Amino acid sequence: MERFEPSKTGLVLVDMQNDFLHPEGAYGRNGQSAAAIAALPPRLKNVADAMRAAGGWIVSTHFTLVPGKGGEPFISPHLKKLRPFLGRGDFAPGSFGHRLIDDLAPADLTVEKVAFSAFFQSRLEWVLNRAGLETLIFGGIVTNGGVASTVRDAHVRDFHCIVLSDGCAAFKQAAHDDTIGSLSTIAEIATVDDILAKLKG
Repeated sequence: MERFEPSKTGLVLVDMQNDFLHPEGAYGRNGQSAAAIAALPPRLKNVADAMRAAGGWIVSTHFTLVPGKGGEPFISPHLKKLRPFLGRGDFAPGSFGHRLIDDLAPADLTVEKVAFSAFFQSRLEWVLNRAGLETLIFGGIVTNGGVASTVRDAHVRDFHCIVLSDGCAAFKQAAHDDTIGSLSTIAEIATVDDILAKLKG
């Protein structure tokens, strides 16, 4: 693993939001969960705590359904087909469901996202550059969606990317495994324990 300076490193928590993870969130209320996703919070908390102690940054991306006229959210056709239960109030800015889960809060930088990639039409690149970050460690959900898209966009912007193989998850293990394999061509792949050892060492 390449060396990194914690003060120039951000732990990017991709979409670790109540609407995805909390039992009372949009996905929980509709029985959408996976054991691998539910297991992430304590693992990522260990990394987040170590990052804070070492002087690193916590960056949280938040999937957002922007409310339109009358409060009905703008939902892309592919997402509406995939998750037909999503509706008014889900992933709404400022709502309980939109927030980072309590176990991982607070974040130093928070960015709303409206697509898989957190760089798409957002201020993410601007705040990362202003904070002086050079290395990004990625954890969160889902590996083959928001994580992969954001990692690839970070790579083309010349950030040094590290993906936590056991700090990301998908609804299907095969999708997770395949994505980790494909990301290994553009990012370092590490475990939570690898990063903890690096931060504590």
